[in-house]
Amino acid sequence: MKMAELCRPFRDIRDRVVDRCYHLFPCLSDPARRSSLGLKVALVMMHLIYVGVLFLFDRDLIEKTRKEPWYTALYLLLFFATLAQYFFTSGSSPGYVLDAMRIANETDARIRKASMASKQPASSKNGNFVVTVDGSQLSKNLLGNNAASWTKMVMDMYPLGTSVRNLTCTYCNVMQPPRAKHCHDCDRCVLQFDHHCVWLGTCIGQGNHCRFWWYICEETALCLWTGILYIQYLKSNISRAWWMDAIMIVLLITLSISLIFLLLLLLFHSYLVLTNQTTYELVRRRRIPYLRGIPERVYPFSQGVCRNLYNFCCARSSIYNMEPLPTAEELADKSRPFTCLDVLTCRCC
Repeated sequence: MKMAELCRPFRDIRDRVVDRCYHLFPCLSDPARRSSLGLKVALVMMHLIYVGVLFLFDRDLIEKTRKEPWYTALYLLLFFATLAQYFFTSGSSPGYVLDAMRIANETDARIRKASMASKQPASSKNGNFVVTVDGSQLSKNLLGNNAASWTKMVMDMYPLGTSVRNLTCTYCNVMQPPRAKHCHDCDRCVLQFDHHCVWLGTCIGQGNHCRFWWYICEETALCLWTGILYIQYLKSNISRAWWMDAIMIVLLITLSISLIFLLLLLLFHSYLVLTNQTTYELVRRRRIPYLRGIPERVYPFSQGVCRNLYNFCCARSSIYNMEPLPTAEELADKSRPFTCLDVLTCRCC
């Protein structure tokens, strides 16, 4: 009882400090954001520890920096570019269905306004006759018409006879186009949903999959380069304390494990890019309704290796490009086995 009374002032001080921090930084009041922020701080600290220990222990690297500063400059450039790409990817939008619907609504409303203005009599444009329109009622009508246009646009991407109820998300109450999925971590529907990355604190989808691939590529290159510098340090014949070697060996082991994981992840996502697939479609293929009847080795959204690469890297001017489901004729053509003539005509490309 006495211990509780003695600790009470410290608890009150702690609560006041925590409340003040939450007031200054509202993002810390959300447990999910706190966890995401903690992971980001941990990842940045991990990078700083690996690079800091290397420059602190390796005297040869310091001498090499004095003689060949471009070598260290390139390494540090890759280091900062990787961290910048990490934060750039974590802060990017994966492409939400609600945002795509809003853009479609605004575009359709703009077109309808232009068509309504062009149909007005000439006297009203000259100012001899004034037309009064209720703004709230007009916005309701436009939203209603836009909702219908969004429904028609999404339904045109599916085969005839598809039920609207089966395509509506029960959480967002919005119609999902093909390849979209509701993320329970973000509580939003994502276009071309790939997965929810815990380290980035965001979903990977149509809008940031390319940035995610480049981040993995840069992280892999940085990890490989750092591992080579660690090995060169351990192979050098410089007299040093045993505990320095022990620290470097432990860090090198963890770095090697990370490198293996990053290489596998890079190869896996490169395969997804070349075949125009997502992780969700590959793992849950038998549970996705529009992929159940398609053979395993047929990639329904693939347009060839070259076209897939171009669409992934270069043709992302808008993150709201939605792909319709292929027709039966297209699926039959994609399921046809390759022949020598197909190789000569670059069918796979």
